[in-house]
Amino acid sequence: MALMMRWLLCALLLLPALGQAAVEIREFDDPVTEQRYRDLTATLRCPKCENQAIDDSDSPIAGDMRDRVYVLLQEGRSDKEILDFMVNRFGDYVLYNPRLEGRTLLLWGLPAALVLLGALVVILLVRARRRTASRRLSAEERARLDALINRERTE
Repeated sequence: MALMMRWLLCALLLLPALGQAAVEIREFDDPVTEQRYRDLTATLRCPKCENQAIDDSDSPIAGDMRDRVYVLLQEGRSDKEILDFMVNRFGDYVLYNPRLEGRTLLLWGLPAALVLLGALVVILLVRARRRTASRRLSAEERARLDALINRERTE
């Protein structure tokens, strides 16, 4: 029993240390730089975690990326320079919003093109239905319809 109490006490003493290991503390000279750090780490995607920003990821590569962003901010680099560095290092995948370039035109233009195509299809369908609904019956069709109506009345 005493041995189990010792283990429990050791585990309780180590618990706060485990909680602090996951928290990264960054020192910033001004709140503007700190906000830039938060914005940049929220905009960069973790290459390992797929759809998770590096500020929210526990992966080692995300930690390295956060360290690099911090160092580059301390060196006085602009946001564009930091994003360019990350794209050169990890590819366009790290950007949640890819840049508008020749190779990403399809990515940016496809949703708009699909909306326009859908609107065109809807317009064509509505026009086709209006034409068929408003078309008058020919004399032959009218006579046939009258004959069917009269036959129903007599029966």
